[in-house]
Amino acid sequence: MDNRPRGRETNITGQGKDIYKRGSGLNTGPVGGSSRPSRPTGQSGSSFRPRPSSGGSDGSSQRSTARAGGGKGLIGIILAIVVALAGGGGLLGLFGGGDSGDTAVPTTPSQSYQDSYTSSSSSSSSSGGLSGMLSSLLGGYGNTSSGWSGGDNTGTLDTSVASTARAKRVTPIGNGQDKITIMVYMCGTDLESKSGMASADLQEMTRATLSDKINLIVMTGGCKNWKISEISNTVNQIYRVRNGPLERLSADAGKGAMTNASTLTDFIKYCAGNFKADRYELIFWDHGGGSLSGYGYDERVANSGSMTLKGINTALANAGVTFDFIGFDCCLMATLENALMLSNYADYMIASEETEPGVGWYYTDWLTKLSQNTSMSTLEIGKNIVDDFVRVCNEKCAGQKTTLSVVDLAELESTVPSKLTAFASGTSQLLASDGYDTVSSARSGAREFAVSSKIDQVDLVDLANNMGTAEGKALAQALLGAVKYNRTSSSITNAYGISIYFPYQKTGKVSGAVATYNAIGMDSEYSRCIQQFANMGAAGQAVSSSSSSYASSPLSALMGSASGSSGAGSDLISSILSGLMTTGLTGRELDVDSAASFIEGHQFDTTKLSWKTVSGQKVLTLTEDDWRMVNDLELNVFYDDGEGYLDLGLDNVFDFTDEGYLKGSFNGTWLAIDEQPVAYYHTSTVDDGVNYSIQGYVPCLINGQLSHLLLTFDNENPYGVITGAEIVYDESVTETVGKSDISLTDGDEIFFVCDYYSYSGEYQNTYRIGEKWTYHADALISNVYIDASRANACYMFTDIYGQRYWSDPF
Repeated sequence: MDNRPRGRETNITGQGKDIYKRGSGLNTGPVGGSSRPSRPTGQSGSSFRPRPSSGGSDGSSQRSTARAGGGKGLIGIILAIVVALAGGGGLLGLFGGGDSGDTAVPTTPSQSYQDSYTSSSSSSSSSGGLSGMLSSLLGGYGNTSSGWSGGDNTGTLDTSVASTARAKRVTPIGNGQDKITIMVYMCGTDLESKSGMASADLQEMTRATLSDKINLIVMTGGCKNWKISEISNTVNQIYRVRNGPLERLSADAGKGAMTNASTLTDFIKYCAGNFKADRYELIFWDHGGGSLSGYGYDERVANSGSMTLKGINTALANAGVTFDFIGFDCCLMATLENALMLSNYADYMIASEETEPGVGWYYTDWLTKLSQNTSMSTLEIGKNIVDDFVRVCNEKCAGQKTTLSVVDLAELESTVPSKLTAFASGTSQLLASDGYDTVSSARSGAREFAVSSKIDQVDLVDLANNMGTAEGKALAQALLGAVKYNRTSSSITNAYGISIYFPYQKTGKVSGAVATYNAIGMDSEYSRCIQQFANMGAAGQAVSSSSSSYASSPLSALMGSASGSSGAGSDLISSILSGLMTTGLTGRELDVDSAASFIEGHQFDTTKLSWKTVSGQKVLTLTEDDWRMVNDLELNVFYDDGEGYLDLGLDNVFDFTDEGYLKGSFNGTWLAIDEQPVAYYHTSTVDDGVNYSIQGYVPCLINGQLSHLLLTFDNENPYGVITGAEIVYDESVTETVGKSDISLTDGDEIFFVCDYYSYSGEYQNTYRIGEKWTYHADALISNVYIDASRANACYMFTDIYGQRYWSDPF
């Protein structure tokens, strides 16, 4: 059986249109992103080698940004890291961004599963030799999965309850006699003003057949232009949905930002005071940012920031209402941090680990079913919500990633905290005993969400599984017991229902995470663990930066200016780490001697990044030990326009010789839309050997708005199809993530864009490329030939610390 990961099928349609930048720079900052492909599951601590692709430059790829900058000498390195961790632009943000404070402001599983999990976890990750190692990489490379790493937990309702769980705070009266008040907190924001998503969901609510035992109350606000003309664009309002048109209850509920805790508190008190019920439900509608930035972006009061978990906690505590369930019709809020905080106020949480497709929850059917039996169990309500959501997303947003889960908060708060503490403590011990590479591998290989937004949220079951420890197994089983219902689209695997923040792309956010954890009573042992990991990563990056100019620029190899190094010596390492200690960047005291000893023995040998010719084939001759220092590998192609280089993106395309050497070959074609070559970045691949889904994006301007055009390659669309678009938000506007916008219509004006670098390898700006393109549903996605004399292909390596290096071109 061929163990190679599936590349997207090539449809080469001939010579492409010209590649050139046009007009002035957009001043957006790099659009290539900085996500890293995942290490294959089950490889923690084992030797890593990417598996060969199925050939060609047209294979699946992983989006990433080529980094520029790099200090000269010890002082320069330390100063660069100071700037980066402080949130400045040094090294183009070595760690991808600065800290965030408490307020994000603008600037029991089934036996079958347990059996499969135990079998998977106990299997060896390597069987000797290159072929054994390659076959052990079950899903291939880079956010690539051959299926669920330990079996899935999707589609089956678990009604069991752990014996240690507290009694539910809300108990239905029964016999359909319960009165229910459902509170929908709808901050419309640009999701409404641009795409009418809130109005569409309100219309779904009005089409439900509602019983007189249900009060469906909606607060509107946070939007500059509601598509329903009766809703105000200037003040918050409160409406009741009653089998038809909206009934306005409050024409002016104030002008407070919907992301202010007090606004939410007032709405909850209004509903509980005016519509007393036996069961209360609360649904948040808007953007979501997960563990760190929390909920919401108020377009009307844009400088209000988001409502962090601390803010949500304050709002719910002040409201004094106990909820049956709290749901999030927004992105990325199915996090452990959120669940632990919400357990003080509700029995269940319904939320998504991933970015939601634009259609969001589908309200008509589950509301009608609940009206028919208002004593329906909360689990059944949750199941209906999840099933409707996934079904409609599959119908209207085919190819997009979809997740939604129902979590028993009563069980979670009794079974998970102690397991999390033990897991964090065990991971800290690994970090303190030369196990950083094991932890880095586990984190790199975990299912990551919102990769384009770099929020560092990963599936906690997958992370715990990858760690390969007894504590990890125990935590995974506790989590799977608390997740009572979970469903995903076929385009995503290893999404088990609960995610967590674990720093990797933006380690500068750690201090903000710790502050949030302190505010909501999160486990301090976990805070210590992520601080340790971030500290060691910063130290490793600092040392890597000092020892090789390969890390200083993505294009230094193209200009022949890169120089390799087999690693820094112990004296230099100790000096660098002492310098970091002096700056106080580490947050916690770093054991310089221990860290220096580990790093000295765990450095990537960049002297191996020069090509050699073996048996007539250009190859890189990395050894098994070299590959152990590599987390990621990507094909990076730059196009010389006579003045500098256009970055055409990254693909996870690579192949090996029988001896295990990495081949250097490029067939001269690149992804194009209607024959126009574009910058393309792959984000994920799921392949079970029969069915597959490869996803990526093309940065662009859609009607003037910086966006990602979403592409999917699967069994039904082997040559690719555009599945929608998502807006790219400036972090100075909001750090939350909007739902994917599927409202592309024929006639939309689109300019493709890409990053541009000088010949010295410095990022210059982001430009439009080629001619304006008008969207049409039957767009041709293909590979086209580009001028081979101008194309420069090289590989980008990312080591275990997150430092990047580029090979010489081939």
